[in-house]
Amino acid sequence: MTQRLFTWVTLGLLMLFLIGPFLIIVAASFSAGDTLAFPPQGFSLKWIVKVFTVESFRESFVTSMFLAIGGTGAALILGIPAAYAMSRYQLPFSETVKTVVSAPIIVPGIIVGLALLRYFVVPFQINITLALFLAHTALVLPYAVRVVSASLNNLRSDIEEAAVLLGSTRLGAFFRVVMPNIRGGILSAFILGFVTSFNQVPVSLFLSGPGVRTLPIDMLGYMEIVFDPSIAALSSLLAFLSIGIVFLAERFLGFSRYV
Repeated sequence: MTQRLFTWVTLGLLMLFLIGPFLIIVAASFSAGDTLAFPPQGFSLKWIVKVFTVESFRESFVTSMFLAIGGTGAALILGIPAAYAMSRYQLPFSETVKTVVSAPIIVPGIIVGLALLRYFVVPFQINITLALFLAHTALVLPYAVRVVSASLNNLRSDIEEAAVLLGSTRLGAFFRVVMPNIRGGILSAFILGFVTSFNQVPVSLFLSGPGVRTLPIDMLGYMEIVFDPSIAALSSLLAFLSIGIVFLAERFLGFSRYV
């Protein structure tokens, strides 16, 4: 009994440590005061409403959504064939390819952003939006390759071979047999890449420019000038958006049925 009580108390303290900061931000977003403070000074929805009236937030949100969806989609288009090739064939330089693909995860984001700015964007005069798109695609690509590779490794290759022996082409077997069986992994890679890209700060900080900023960078700039609870309100909305995406994906697509 004592051991069970100790376990529950430890678990409760751990959950409080993990979720406590988020609960504080949510509570502060409903404050009636004019400055960000905790405990909140009364209750009000005015800061939630203000988030939707700030034009820069709306524009940067559209930019972040474009980069997150487009960059993740491009990473999957590149990553799925790469993961398939490395999982099904003995390539001579497969380990080198895995190391190169994993580099954006290993190398700190601030170094990646500075390197892209210094040796890619400035010398070739790359458009800011295009530079951000390419950078976000490169950052999400490792997640696409690794998650899809895990799904392919759990899929028996003889199922695909059986489809080929029954008259299907190799490409037809891939789309009719392989893709439906790894769709859970593809969806997981998309959600993971979307969240990673949307919340990316270090790389976006170096590559953002006049008129083109992602939402996290815009939030940092806003906090340098204004210190009201609207940032807490926006942070809470983004957190609930992420939770809602995962919940809807589980509810209607069912990760547990595919993963």
